Amino acid sequence: MRLHVVEDYKEMSAKAANIVSSQIILKPNSVLGLATGSTPLGMYENLVEMHKRGSVDFSEVITFNLDEYLNLPLEHPQSYHHYMYNNFFDHINIASENINIPPANKENLEEVCLKYDRRIRKAGGIDLQVLGIGVNGHIGFNEPDHKLKTGTHVVDLAKETIEANSRFFATKKGVPRQAISMGMSSIMRAQKILLLASGEQKAQAIKKTISGKITTEVPASLLQLHTDVTIVVDEAAAKAIN
Repeated sequence: MRLHVVEDYKEMSAKAANIVSSQIILKPNSVLGLATGSTPLGMYENLVEMHKRGSVDFSEVITFNLDEYLNLPLEHPQSYHHYMYNNFFDHINIASENINIPPANKENLEEVCLKYDRRIRKAGGIDLQVLGIGVNGHIGFNEPDHKLKTGTHVVDLAKETIEANSRFFATKKGVPRQAISMGMSSIMRAQKILLLASGEQKAQAIKKTISGKITTEVPASLLQLHTDVTIVVDEAAAKAIN
C-alpha cells in the first residue's frame, strides 16, 4: 500500500484526478471502476475540468460503477445513476454504451448480478478501481460481516451506512435499505486500486484498513492483500494513524 496524506479535501480531489487521468493517458481504453458519494465528487469535478481543457480524453474509456440503491428510480436525485450523469458523464465525451451501472430496478436480480460480473470480465477486468470507504470500513456496499460475497450481489445496508446516507434524503425512512454492490472478488481483481477518504469521521476506518488485522468485519482491510493500492487521505482522515 502507498499512503499519501494531503492537507485537505481539495488537494485529495486534485491528486485523485491526476491519478485517474494518468491511467487514461497511459491506456486510452482503460476500464475504470467508479465510486459515488461525497468523497469522489471533487475528483469528478477536476476530471471534468481536465477534459474541458483537452488534457484527458474519455472516448475509449469503459466504466463500471460499484453499486446502486435497490428499486430507486433512475431519475431519483439520490440514485447513483443520476449522480454519475449529473456530476460526470454528461460533461465528458464518454460513449453511452461504455457506461455500466448496476441495474437495480430490474426483476430476477440474481441473473442481473451475474450478467454484471460477466460484462466486467468481457471488458478485460478493471484497470483502476476508485473506492471510497464507509465509517464502518465498507467498500462499495460490502458491509462488515462474518463472511463476504465475492460477486455482484444484493446487500442489506448496515445501520451505520443508512445513518450516514440519511443526510442525502429528506428523512431517514426514505433511505433505501438494500442495494446492489460489486463484490470483493471484482474489486480485488482490479489491476490498481485507489482509495480516497476525507474527514475525521473516516479516521478509525482508515487506521483499521492499513494497520489493523485483516478481517471481513472491516472489508477495506482486505485491500492489504492487493499488490497495487494507493490510498489518498486528508489530514483529518489520517488522524488515527500512528
